[in-house]
This record gives sequence, C-alpha cells and structure tokens, in this order.
Amino acid sequence: MASFDFDQAEGLRRMLQGPRPRIVTFLSATPEDDKGAMLVNLGASLAQTGNEVLIVDACDIDYGVARRLGLNRKASLLQVARQECALNQVIHPAPQGFSVAPMGVPAGADDTRRLAKTFDVLAKQAGIVMVDGELGPDGAFPVPLMASAEIVVQVSTGASSITNAYALIKRLSQQLGRRPFGILVTGATEAEAKVVYDNMSAAATRYLAVKLSYLGSVPADEYLHRAARLGRAVVDAFPLAGASVAFRRLAGKFALQAAPQFGRQGGGAHFGH
Repeated sequence: MASFDFDQAEGLRRMLQGPRPRIVTFLSATPEDDKGAMLVNLGASLAQTGNEVLIVDACDIDYGVARRLGLNRKASLLQVARQECALNQVIHPAPQGFSVAPMGVPAGADDTRRLAKTFDVLAKQAGIVMVDGELGPDGAFPVPLMASAEIVVQVSTGASSITNAYALIKRLSQQLGRRPFGILVTGATEAEAKVVYDNMSAAATRYLAVKLSYLGSVPADEYLHRAARLGRAVVDAFPLAGASVAFRRLAGKFALQAAPQFGRQGGGAHFGH
C-alpha cells in the first residue's frame, strides 16, 4: 500500500510540473551531409503538420544543420550560458518552417555546467527539440540532457555504415548503460531498410542485450538533391517525390509519439514498429 501511495504521489508531482519536453538526439553512421539533409527535411515535414520544431546544432566536428543553412556564425547557446546574449537571440528561424539554435563548444567544466542549464531552459520552451548530435572524443555528449533524451541512429544499407552504426550503439550502451535506441535507415527502400534493421536488431539483442526500435526509412531520391540546391525541403519543393512521401510518413509517426509520458524515468527511444 505504501508503494502504491508513493507511486501516486510521484505521478501527481510529475503532472503538476507539466509535460516533459520532447527531445530526440540524432547520431549518424552515414556520410556527414546525410544527417543534415535528413534533419532539414524531417523538421520541415513536422512543421508542415503544425508542430513547433527546434533543431539544436550540437556538432563540433561534423557538418551540422546550422552550417548547412548558413547559421553557424550566429549567436550560440554557449554565449547565453556565458551571459553574453539573451536566449531569444540564438533561436534563428529557417525558411523551411522550423527554428535552429547553434549550441557552441564548451571550453571547460564551468562552461559545460552553464550550458547544460541553458539547454534545459530552452528545451522546456520548445515543442519538439531535435538535436543534431555527435559524441565528443571522450565518448560523451556536450550536455547530459542529450544523453537522457531519445536517441536515434541514422544508418544506410552500406556495409561500412552498418558496421559503424553497430559500433556506435555498442559505445553508447557502454557509456549510458542498457537502454533502447531508434534506427532510421536512409537511402533505402522499405524492404531494404527492414533487412538492415532486422540484422542489426538481432545482433544488438544477442551480443549487447540492447533493444532497437525501427523508426522508418527514406529512399534514395534525386529530388532530395534538387530541393537542396534550391535551398528548400523536398516536401515543399517536390511534394509528390518518393522521399517526400517517406518524410511525411516519418513525421506522422514521429508526431504521434510526441505526447508526454508521465512517470517515465530518463529517456530512450520509444518508437514502435
């Protein structure tokens, strides 16, 4: 009975605090430009369906969304953390319908602590936060909230990409403990993507005791490149293209999962089949 009362009190406390922000950290085992293209098009697809979307560029080494859209020289969250500018000065609207905020690279423990608090504040003010992420040289994320968020790994059908994705999941599970991860397969038909996912899932379950969840797939499509050259999202420029259909399907599935889940400890991808 005491346990039941405690669970009720804990649930009530979480409800009174309000819904948890929806944060998804995206990592990639594909060429550096693929993740940026995927995030721009997924963000645009979500925005088209009325979602408030913020993409946080937390890349230091890789080619991030802010750089892709020419926003990497704008004010960053790190400058807010250092009290050099206001929070609203780092949220930059993109023509594709979402907003972008560069994170910046912390220089030490004080920077990291302040940046973590600033990111927490930003996340609570946004609808869906998609983090264009990467692991640091020490295998850690720049801020703890990226690690406790849902984590999605992007992979293609190439052997090296699959190998790198599995190595990344292994590294994450060693760093963060056993938890689920989402898998998004790009440059593949749905049938090809399911083969990649099924093989990765079987290996992760057997050798890592890690559960993977299938988010979906995006086919290889020349219209993706044409839209990028126009500076637009494929769902806007070429709405009937195969990639556009796939991104709308992904956005619909993604948005369905956006409802807050009270009492959920930590994070972890919760995408279903």
